Amino acid sequence: MSLGRTVLSSIVAISLASCGGGGNGNSSGAVSSGGSTSGGTGGNQCSLASRQQFVRDTLNEWYLFPELLAANVDPASFSTVQDYIDALVAPARAQSKDRFFTYLTSIREENELINSGASAGFGIRLSYDTANGRLFVLEAFENAPAFRLGIDRGSEIIEIDGVSVARLFESGGPDAVTDALGPSTPGVSRTLRVRQPDGTVIAPQVTKAEFALDPVSDRYGVRTIDDNGTQIGYINLRTFIVRDAEQQLRNAFAQFRAAGINQVILDLRYNGGGLVSVAEVLGDLMLRNQVGQVFSRTVLRPSKSSENSTDLVTAQPEAVQVTKLAVIGRGGTASASELVTNSMIPYLGSNMALVGANTFGKPVGQYAFDRSACDDRLRAVTFKTVNRDNQGEYFTGLASVVPNTCAAPDDIGSQLGSPAEGSVAAALNFLRGGTCTPITGVQARGVQSLEGRLTLLQPERPNAAQVNIPGLY
Repeated sequence: MSLGRTVLSSIVAISLASCGGGGNGNSSGAVSSGGSTSGGTGGNQCSLASRQQFVRDTLNEWYLFPELLAANVDPASFSTVQDYIDALVAPARAQSKDRFFTYLTSIREENELINSGASAGFGIRLSYDTANGRLFVLEAFENAPAFRLGIDRGSEIIEIDGVSVARLFESGGPDAVTDALGPSTPGVSRTLRVRQPDGTVIAPQVTKAEFALDPVSDRYGVRTIDDNGTQIGYINLRTFIVRDAEQQLRNAFAQFRAAGINQVILDLRYNGGGLVSVAEVLGDLMLRNQVGQVFSRTVLRPSKSSENSTDLVTAQPEAVQVTKLAVIGRGGTASASELVTNSMIPYLGSNMALVGANTFGKPVGQYAFDRSACDDRLRAVTFKTVNRDNQGEYFTGLASVVPNTCAAPDDIGSQLGSPAEGSVAAALNFLRGGTCTPITGVQARGVQSLEGRLTLLQPERPNAAQVNIPGLY
């Protein structure tokens, strides 16, 4: 689904430093400067000063909000490249236009994540009770260590290596819990005391290992729900960042097409974004009768307007024509997730709803600028996205632009995809014509709130997987 997207990077990213993200296309197509950029040569090309100069030069040329780059920032005052970046984009952050969306990551780690879903850890997504300092598992990846030991959605971690989670929160807040869980390194072990939803307690020793992130769960990722005789298609997409998500989405919609389904629940409640190419395919699969029409537009700063592009709906044999759509979202829903939702508004209007809570609010995206000699990939905010009707100013979240909103809980006592789960039940109610309690309020800056008391646990400096899959440990 692309017309005129002749961008310098084929990883055009819609990604978040604290709420996920990703890019578009081939991971080897990032803007590359090798190792011989200004600011240093030879053995000094990866010095702190050289890397900082690379960042400054790139942002001066490409940053979407050049008027919001801080002037007179002394690079010598910062001991890390990321701290320097944060200072440069602070004026944009103050206006909620770049809430840590511009960041430095590892080329190797991100490419491995995109190409194979490779990550290392326990394989669980975590949230914490902000009022009571409790730690809950939101979901578990099936081929990862924790799930094999019985840890799944609704499990509560009450101790880490003999130290109570409540004590960790009391002594150092979420950062203390993250530190106690240890680095995302294969072989790191922790003994966890876990209270299961039925009240039983287990105490497994869990060892972190490499595992592949499956974007669509084999357990609950795709379902056909019989709602009083009406067949509803349910799909839970965990992330857009893994390239295999495209084929998994095609397989899902082939099932929907065979069943004659045209009403869909799209569950993106923890989806921090990912590859724009995957987002485009998802749009194609829901708009069978709009082939050739505009799905989204990408707009850069005036000096780079030659790179602006328009994405058109492309025919897909598995596509259905969605007539009613319920998108489940929460504070961790961002980037490509929001792009897809916003792009469906002109085609569905009042026949679509945002269910759950307000989303993060990120209508801007990044290009990837590589400095391969240093394994540096700068993800810099370089463009904004708008839908067919040129609408795209949802910095306060999608609740301000989606025609209908339905407040609903994230019911961690029920499995994702279950018709009894709070948000799925509310989505079904909307699709059958029921009334909704509107979502109120805007998403707090930088907060990935799931509901009034649950917040995704995220390290201060997330790795490539955590950037795109918030809450992953």
